[in-house]
Amino acid sequence: MSTQKIIPHLWFDDQAEEAAHFYMSLFNKHSVETDKTYYNEAGQEIHGKKAGSVMTVDFELDGYKMIALNGGPHFKFTPAISFYVTCSTENEVDELWKALSNGGTPLMPLDQYEWSKKYGWIKDKFGLSWQISLGKLDDVHGQKIIPCLMYVSKEGEAEEAITLYTSLFDNSEITGILRYGKDENQPEGSVKHSQFLLNKEEVFMAMDSSSEHAEFTFNEAISLLVQCEDQDEINHFWEKLSAAPKAEQCGWLKDKFGLSWQVVPKGMNEMLNADDPQKTKRAMNAMLQMKKLDIQKLKDAFEGN
Repeated sequence: MSTQKIIPHLWFDDQAEEAAHFYMSLFNKHSVETDKTYYNEAGQEIHGKKAGSVMTVDFELDGYKMIALNGGPHFKFTPAISFYVTCSTENEVDELWKALSNGGTPLMPLDQYEWSKKYGWIKDKFGLSWQISLGKLDDVHGQKIIPCLMYVSKEGEAEEAITLYTSLFDNSEITGILRYGKDENQPEGSVKHSQFLLNKEEVFMAMDSSSEHAEFTFNEAISLLVQCEDQDEINHFWEKLSAAPKAEQCGWLKDKFGLSWQVVPKGMNEMLNADDPQKTKRAMNAMLQMKKLDIQKLKDAFEGN
């Protein structure tokens, strides 16, 4: 994936480094840690973290970017967002399943299903959910790891959501929808499985579930971070996505389906991880006062203007 505009952001209590290294070990041939940021004194009354401790770890799994945050004990992962991994061989499926089973909990047993000769859904030791499937990478546009969104609030929400998302990002499209039939214990016509592309080449999956799964609802434990080129882009996504004013803070928002997003300027880490701690502190203090991020105000604070 040459450019990844949307990056899954994983909220841990204080296990971000441990989790990132564990996930990299699962895909050790094509994984790398790319960046770290650290807490400073700014906002300590909010985050409660020791200055100098790790705030975020940026890493790649098979070329797919993710970010792990040490954010405190406020949010827990749910299966509403899982990561679908397409494996080319049964041996790869078995190795991944074995590694994730260490301290993990199966949600669907590793078995043969109508959509895959070998598939299982599992929650790992950190609570993050994975769907492991034997399949062909060509069927998922060559993207090995894919975020999968499950909508449980009301019938038909998945299709409404992916229609919205594909309308907001350039070069986006719904590439396939499989619907429930009459006798499948789900509302007929709702989304059994779907794939869609955002930003030309970033693959996502979505599905409906009418089951009463309160624990499966979206929360801030997993958000989608959108890297924006300029203020116009920040304004565009903020205005089209934000649907819960009380959730707006420091570039975070919630859309009408409860999914959390972070709308941030590209290169934000450079300000939060500069060699000059005073610059970083000023930028962090400025960010903590904002809901929608203002690039010029952040730059002015960073430079001390």
